[in-house]
Amino acid sequence: MSLMNPTRREILRSATAVVALPFLESFGFRRFATAAPPVAPPKRMVFLGFGWGVTEESFFPDMKTPGPEYELPAGLKPLDRHKADFSIVQGLRNKFSVEGHAGSTWWLTGANPYAQPGQSYCNTISADQVAANEFGQHTRFSSLQLNHSEQGDRSGHGPGLSLAWDASGKPIGGDNGPLQAYHRLFSKDSVPLEQRRLLIAQRRSVLDTVLENARSLQRGLGKDDNEKLSEYFDSIRNIETRLSKDEKWMDRPRPEAPFAEPSSELLGRDEIKLMYDLIVAGFQTDSTRVITYRQPVATLLTSIGNKVFPHDMSHYHSTRGEKLVCSQQRDQTQSQLLAGFIDKLKTTQEEDGSSLFDNVVLAYGSNIRTGHDLTNCPTLVAGRAAGLKLGENIVVENNTPLCNAWLTLLQGVGVTTDRHGDSTGVINEMIA
Repeated sequence: MSLMNPTRREILRSATAVVALPFLESFGFRRFATAAPPVAPPKRMVFLGFGWGVTEESFFPDMKTPGPEYELPAGLKPLDRHKADFSIVQGLRNKFSVEGHAGSTWWLTGANPYAQPGQSYCNTISADQVAANEFGQHTRFSSLQLNHSEQGDRSGHGPGLSLAWDASGKPIGGDNGPLQAYHRLFSKDSVPLEQRRLLIAQRRSVLDTVLENARSLQRGLGKDDNEKLSEYFDSIRNIETRLSKDEKWMDRPRPEAPFAEPSSELLGRDEIKLMYDLIVAGFQTDSTRVITYRQPVATLLTSIGNKVFPHDMSHYHSTRGEKLVCSQQRDQTQSQLLAGFIDKLKTTQEEDGSSLFDNVVLAYGSNIRTGHDLTNCPTLVAGRAAGLKLGENIVVENNTPLCNAWLTLLQGVGVTTDRHGDSTGVINEMIA
């Protein structure tokens, strides 16, 4: 058989050999069918929030040196190996926030707590839930809300059950600690399938009865009572949505756990480290595409051998001394943990050969700057999913709405929205 120009008869005659050989361009073979290219990985969002702010003197880069040539401050030094892959955004704030002890409550919402006449407190939907409304239809969990284990100490986060708030501005509960999060992601349901279907049917029946009774009360109610009842109906609709989600996924087993069940005794530094592992696992198994994590501060300090009370630490500027040292140690430890998390995102490979880091946008920060100062909210962004400019000290006009940053991230990952909270537009300086 000629190697340069084989005839059809020669190819047929050696067909058994051809099957075993690779397709060789020298023979002039053309592929009649090729393997389908890998599906592009989905976009994901993760918001990491902490209370009590940061150390002003050693966390923020010099505003006079914007761009990529800035010097990394001591509080961010542990992130040095990733300097080209994250940006600090300075000049942001939530203009309606007036609570110096609430590092998380309005962080992702930008809401005006006094917007409703006659009420001293209200909130609106958080950025993560805006994304979850679009991304959540494809996954078992529309979003995951992770919290620290010690719920008795809010660690400077302020009111709320997690970082997340629903479309009605109501707090969304979360999993408190790694053990709860692990079971939500990976524990197998021991209740037989038919029994689970029956339970969902019973719950739907109860909801129908509740709705019917509530509607019968609606006639003749005043304006205020009707508004309260409307909120009640919203809650019922949320329950219906969750039931529909449970029904859709009930016959699909949870993924296998990538590691053993964690100890319930993990706190502080070890807890944060394992939570980061669980976030990677949640994305890798496509259990969810939107995650928030409300991190501990009090137990973090204890876990690194620091006995300063976290609230006192946040007021280091008044007496400095050990409070300042404690605040700086907190910043550096958080940066070390964040660096490890970014390591995992970069080394976790997707099916198409990209890394998880390529398909994630990460926001890290707090609504509090330091002490009771709510200006220039500490804001770090990373990940390549949203087309952000990375490796820079980005300085925007002072008091730019923090929600402009969230809008930039949301639009960057393809969420259909033209505003969020008190946003006035995207931040062009953040876009590559």
